[in-house]
Order: sequence, then C-alpha cells, then structure tokens
Amino acid sequence: MTLVNVDFIQRSLDGDAPADVVLLSDARLRQEHAIFQNIGRFDEKGHELVVAGGGSSYLSILAALVGRALIKSYRDIIAYGIRIAMYTALAIMMGTIWLRLSPVQAHIQSFINAIFFGGAFTSFMAVAYIPSFLEDRALYIKERANGLYGPAAFLLANIVTGIPYLFVTALTFSVITYWLGNFAPSASAFFTWTMWLFLDLVAAESLVVLVASALPIFIVALAVTAFANGLWMCTGGFLVPTQQLNPFWKYVFHYINYQAYVFEGTMINEFANRQYDCGTVNPLTQQCNCQYRASVVDGRCVIDGTSVLDNYGYSKGDMGTKIGIMISIIVVYRLLGWFVLYFRRR
Repeated sequence: MTLVNVDFIQRSLDGDAPADVVLLSDARLRQEHAIFQNIGRFDEKGHELVVAGGGSSYLSILAALVGRALIKSYRDIIAYGIRIAMYTALAIMMGTIWLRLSPVQAHIQSFINAIFFGGAFTSFMAVAYIPSFLEDRALYIKERANGLYGPAAFLLANIVTGIPYLFVTALTFSVITYWLGNFAPSASAFFTWTMWLFLDLVAAESLVVLVASALPIFIVALAVTAFANGLWMCTGGFLVPTQQLNPFWKYVFHYINYQAYVFEGTMINEFANRQYDCGTVNPLTQQCNCQYRASVVDGRCVIDGTSVLDNYGYSKGDMGTKIGIMISIIVVYRLLGWFVLYFRRR
C-alpha cells in the first residue's frame, strides 16, 4: 500500500515529503527486479527448478477453483450445510403431514397436492443459495480483474462443486418423504422421483446463479428469484390446469417452466402404473360412483391412475423428451449466466 498510495504515509521528522520516502533510485529498482526474477528458481536444497510453460493451464485453474469451492462448501455451512438441514426438515414435515396415504379415491387429491408441494417448494428454497453465491461472485470479480480466470471457469467450478451436494439433498429428501407418504411402492418409481427432484434443484440453482449474476444485490436478487418461482408455480399446471391457462401464459411461460416438467414427470411417476380403490358398485345402478373413470374389478370400483393423468392432459410417453427439455433449460440458464458475467465486470 505504501508503494502505490502515499496518503497514509506520515511526513518524516526531517521534513521529507511522503513521495520522497518511497522513491527508489534507478539502480535500486534494477537490483530488486533481478532479485525477484530469481525467487522461486531454487528448491530448499539449492537445486534449480525448471518451470515449463508461462502460465497455468485451463484444467489446473479449474481444479484449483473446484478445490477451493469444496473447502468453502464444508467450512461455510451457509453454502450447503444449512440448505441440506432445511430440506431434511422440510422432508420430515412433508412426510409426517402426508403420512401413509392410501391408494384410495379419497387420497388422490392429497397425492397430487404432495407432488406439487414437493417440487415447487424445494425449488423456492433455492433462494437460500443467494448469499453464498454473491460471496463467490465478489471474489470472482476481483480475480478476473487481475487476469486469473474468466466466467467459464468460474461457472464450471460452480456446477462441479454444487452437483454432488444437490444430489445428496435430493436423495435425502426423497428417502424421507417418498416412503413416509406411501407413493408408488417400487424402486424404479423412487429413483425416478429422485431424478426429477434432482433436476428441479439443479434448475432452481441455475436460476439463482443467473439472477444473482445480473443483479448482485441480495434483496433485489431475492425478490426477483422469489417472483420467478411464484410465476413458475402459477403456470406449472397444478393451480390452473394447462388446458385452462390463458394462451399468453401458456405459450410464453408454461413451456419454458422447469417446475411444469417436474410436476408432470412426478405425476406420471405416481399415477401411470397404479390403481386406486373407490368403493363398491352401486347396487341400484350397477355403476361406479367415482370422481374419475373407473372399472369394476372383483366387485369393487377401481380408478386407473391414467384417468387422473388424462384429467391434467398428461400421457405416459415421451419421458426422454421431458428430461431433455429440463436439461436444455438448465443449460440455457447457465449460458445466460455466463453471458451476464462475461459482459458485467462489476
């Protein structure tokens, strides 16, 4: 500081000006430059070191950023520790509220409500990542100004660091909620649910990265992210079925809404291959009095889960397409985040 800013240097007792204190002769400068050039050329035993290349490779920079981010992630509990604790508490709350639902007509709406809440609220809680990302961004701005690395390395390190934590979060949440709520009882259905929740968390965090990169003020980023999540909830197909959405909201927002694909995927996961009892056949009419299309099996009325899906306009097929769209949304969010960081240097 004393070499580049003389504002904090006191005048000496003999009256010399501050600038006189820091001025070095030309010979002294050449001598110190030669000394600095030789620093680091010898190891502790006096052997000369040979350094290949003139700078760090992209992979070494990325490895350094990932290593530093991992250290920060377990030292700073706000980054992921508190979030995992929050999601665990949410899972316990959700699992004990929607506790041991039965495959009967009376519980169909409760299943649907739980599916919506699980996907929407886990996405909304991603706002807890904003403070940690803003800290990382502030450090990135300084280091980029020094020419150490660019936005691509920063975002790649962010993704590589975050994905394992998000997967652990999704798996922990699913293990607690899925079996307490008595959703479709099969291993494949459980892991499909976990996959959708994981993609939901990755997309939500990508949205946070985009918003916080463009608006690096905590309150502003929090408000915009919360508004976006509210928008996704309203156009996701649960509060208002997709067929009833106003064309503007449907074609502008619904089809780019990652929560909509999570809700549809988890709905198909629950109802595509499951049946729900709705009582006995009416003895007078010899028909079933059910809320959804039903058939008679062994004298009892049974609702096929596909009739619930038909009510929302969902079908079993095209699961790969839906997953591909989710991944595309995540990639677009990250690319937009890179674009913002590339052009915004402060």
